[in-house]
Amino acid sequence: MAGGKETPRQRMIGILYLVLLGLIALEVPENLLDAFKNISDSLNSSKKNVQVGIDNTFTAFEKTKLVEQKERAQPIYEKAQKAKKLADDLDSYIESLKTTLIKESGGMSESTGDYAGREGMDFAVDLMVERRKNGYELAKRIDSTKSQLLALLDPRDRVGVNLALNTTPPKPRAGFPTKDWEQANFGEGIPMGAAMTSLIKIQSDVKNSENEVVKKILGKVDQAVVNLDKFQAVAVAPTSYVLVGQPYTAQVFLTASDSHSKPTITVDGSTLPTDAGVGKYSGSTSSEGMHTWTGTIRVQQTDGTFKEYKTAPQTYQVARPSAVVSPDKMNVLFIGVANPVSVSAPGVPKEKLHVSISNGSLSGSNGKYEATVSAPGEATITVSGELGGKTQVLGSTMFRIKRIPDPKAQFAGKSSGSTSSANLKAQDRLFAKLENFYFDINFTVSRFTMYIMKPRQDAIIMNSSSSELTSQMKQALNSIGPGTKVIFSNIIATGPGGQRGLDDIILSAN
Repeated sequence: MAGGKETPRQRMIGILYLVLLGLIALEVPENLLDAFKNISDSLNSSKKNVQVGIDNTFTAFEKTKLVEQKERAQPIYEKAQKAKKLADDLDSYIESLKTTLIKESGGMSESTGDYAGREGMDFAVDLMVERRKNGYELAKRIDSTKSQLLALLDPRDRVGVNLALNTTPPKPRAGFPTKDWEQANFGEGIPMGAAMTSLIKIQSDVKNSENEVVKKILGKVDQAVVNLDKFQAVAVAPTSYVLVGQPYTAQVFLTASDSHSKPTITVDGSTLPTDAGVGKYSGSTSSEGMHTWTGTIRVQQTDGTFKEYKTAPQTYQVARPSAVVSPDKMNVLFIGVANPVSVSAPGVPKEKLHVSISNGSLSGSNGKYEATVSAPGEATITVSGELGGKTQVLGSTMFRIKRIPDPKAQFAGKSSGSTSSANLKAQDRLFAKLENFYFDINFTVSRFTMYIMKPRQDAIIMNSSSSELTSQMKQALNSIGPGTKVIFSNIIATGPGGQRGLDDIILSAN
């Protein structure tokens, strides 16, 4: 192929040979692409775990420091939020690049669960380096985000901080061309699957950097010196309402105490066990009524003397087990509908309740149920609860069971009385309406008989097997005038609970 005159066939063979060599050079082993997918999955999992840790850190700070030391904690919290926004903005930009890369390479493959174009060599280099150069914009954003994150830290806090974000190009190797960071990660010869792994790694680095900076920022609130002459005694109980047989517990501790303090904590003369300055008190629940107690904390000063701090009086109520069953509509259960019922028992978690009905069925959970009944009479809803590992009946409520009231049949918006001939002629069906009821109930007229009684003429009688007027009925109505009576009888409506026979409609035309 290098010299001499070639025939068209030889030139074609030469071109095909070059194409084949190119395809061989571009071929990426499947096991290598699978390895990139495994790494990507691991990085995604790690990123999610770090995000959970960041969210938990913010939540804990919001519920404690931001409440207890709002004036001091608020500026620190706002600085941490800036770090979060910087990381989120960079993460969102990378996510947009991933979305574009996936879309342009053919989306996801259902057979492999991986990217359809993962072996493609042109997608990443086109998007990130050669034509659209998004890789260079990404590098600028990474450097900017890193600088801004570090700037949020005090100078002395930056010592020893080495954020994972960096765009340092690889070191040159003998015999290989020098590459910048963009070319090394997304340039020529990098398959789409490998480029996606690089983007996911950067996202993981972003979250790790955010986590490190946020924890250092929020940790500043705890860098206060405890002043031992300003202790305050505090008692905290999870609840002041407990059931007979259930334990009552409370924590008694000093605010601003450190782990080395060893105060003596007593309640009613009895010494409480302490751990890192915190004592735990277990009150008696063997009898009903209101119980009051006060904690005393003795702390040794640096001169060897002791100071005492007393808690404010703490009260808790001990009551016998009880249950509350609240009908969401009224103390009646109606046949043919799902009757909503709320159930609660003070002192017992809703997920520990067991609810049953004596004459019907119940569905639902966590305090919200629907009762279905089928025959008139009475039904009793009984509530049991798990207390101390045992199940006991907490209470029961009786309900009356009734049929849904009959609806009123209406024609031309009326059930009786008079209306104009024009209004009657404009109608095409009967309605069955149940007004001012507790549920939104629909009834449909299934058949009826219509009588048209003109003055000094025999009655015209016609039947319909639906709610609509038949063509003969409409034709007969069109001939009526003042003084005509229009009567609907034998009206049957269908709704919850089955069929109902409704009252007649008697209308006079004027």
